[in-house]
Amino acid sequence: MGRVTDAAEIALPTIAILGAGSMGGAILQGLRQPRVTVDGGIRITTRRADPGRHPGVTAYALEEDESANRRAVEGAAIVLLGVKPVGIAALAEEIAGDLAPGTLVISVAAGVTTAAIERRLPDTVAVVRAMPNTPSTVGLGVTGISAGSRASAEHLQLARTLFETVGSVLDLSEDRIDALSTISGSGPAYVFYLIEQLQAAARARGFTDDEAALLVQGTFRGAVELLASSGVAPEELRRRVTSPNGTTERAIAVLERADLAAVFDEATAAAQARAEELARDLA
Repeated sequence: MGRVTDAAEIALPTIAILGAGSMGGAILQGLRQPRVTVDGGIRITTRRADPGRHPGVTAYALEEDESANRRAVEGAAIVLLGVKPVGIAALAEEIAGDLAPGTLVISVAAGVTTAAIERRLPDTVAVVRAMPNTPSTVGLGVTGISAGSRASAEHLQLARTLFETVGSVLDLSEDRIDALSTISGSGPAYVFYLIEQLQAAARARGFTDDEAALLVQGTFRGAVELLASSGVAPEELRRRVTSPNGTTERAIAVLERADLAAVFDEATAAAQARAEELARDLA
């Protein structure tokens, strides 16, 4: 796993992002950092034209040009498929004839295997599957990447370099990527849900909405930063906060009776089962 520092310079070849929505937009933001150079430029496709929104980027609007996706990928060394899973197969078939030999196609669609994409593309094109998460929008993402059957070590390194512009990257076999999606992919939603519930608890104890948000979000932010900067395991940091016979110990006892370990195991298992369902449906 690697994280490029802010000072590191990154050079990438021509990139086309098909579907510059939330995740495609996050990657675009990473690519437009001053330390990143994209030789040949960046092309994107969007549903409708939005002049001036992406200065320095060649944008094609699908509502104005039905060949926008095909035009965007011509001569691109990297093509990022940023559409929803249900649209991946049709998009791959649409651009197949316009991809240059050696192009790296990267999919960020949950549940869609590299094999399903490879079947719809020429044999000369490599595929890598990636699972980034939403903190990529603030440069703190975690992305898992898996190589398809035609992807070389060089292709995988190219994908790794791309996603290092928005955070940390973990290389893994494709049979583990659905499991990764249940942790880092869905993980931000779990954290936001916990924040929701703790803010509700704060309001129940008389705090206003603004006060509850300050207390809870500030506590989460501080705890995560303490964990990241201290190098101390979360179990030990929890122990340091939990004084014997104190208030925190009493609260932790309630959480332990709720068997949160089993709850999280069940929740992540349910997420993985759904990812596997998607893979079968979209094969």
